Amino acid sequence: MGLTPVHFFSHGSTMMLGEESTSADYWKKCGDDALAHGIKGVVMMGAHWDARGDKIMVSANPKPEKSPVAYVHPSKYLHYELNPDLPTADRVLDLLLKAGFNAEKDEKFDWIHDTFLILIRMFPNGCPPTTIVSMNAYYDPHYHMKVGSSLRSLRKEGYLIVGTGGAVHNLYRNVWWPMVQHRDNFAQVAPPEKSLLEFRQAVEDVMTQNQGPALRRAMTRLMKHYHYRDAHGTDDHFMAACFVAGAAGDWEDMEEQGGVMGAETWELQNMCNSQFTIGNWQGSRAVRAAA
Repeated sequence: MGLTPVHFFSHGSTMMLGEESTSADYWKKCGDDALAHGIKGVVMMGAHWDARGDKIMVSANPKPEKSPVAYVHPSKYLHYELNPDLPTADRVLDLLLKAGFNAEKDEKFDWIHDTFLILIRMFPNGCPPTTIVSMNAYYDPHYHMKVGSSLRSLRKEGYLIVGTGGAVHNLYRNVWWPMVQHRDNFAQVAPPEKSLLEFRQAVEDVMTQNQGPALRRAMTRLMKHYHYRDAHGTDDHFMAACFVAGAAGDWEDMEEQGGVMGAETWELQNMCNSQFTIGNWQGSRAVRAAA
């Protein structure tokens, strides 16, 4: 198997789990492609779990629960069986320790919608073996880029690396009343703010116009963008993008397909959920279904 692709998915609001969208269609397509090529498992970094101090954690709860999901009927997620990959958690921990991180396993961590929302949409018929890696609460872009770089070798072994955060994700700028009053997260009652449109374009430019180490430099530099703080009221939903840049930003990745934006969904007026894939399955042979 060649290098597996890497995904940066903007998971958006909780209602992205319950409502149909082009982003949801793209997540399903990416999941179908991954299964067709026989992935061993999924390694994810989300946006809702961070470790204090200088630590980074690896999920190792053998029977994790799912946190409640607001504005989504429980039937959409309650009976979906999670599939924690404990052997791969040990592998991930070992790779992080060898890279110099103060890494530990968390055997009590329950999964949050930032990750299982994506898993349900990608793999509705069953969760593949999955390992979740936390962020670090200092939100250093170079730190999280290095986390992705340290786990990049798993792509050569058939693991799918996914970062789930947000291209533009500032809860303070969202317009909530259509969702709260009418359960309509896609009601664009006015155009998005100009500063958010500009940052959204900057994210697309970084993802689609850079490869290899240039992708890593450009992604971490986005936190210095003039409109970064308008687009991200907090840093948590941007760390997964840095993680993805690390996992897909080696010199070897210069030979792979560059980033493409597969879908995009605006919701709550000012939240932009862009979906990106770096690389492709050209170096891998699809697995034929048994007759």
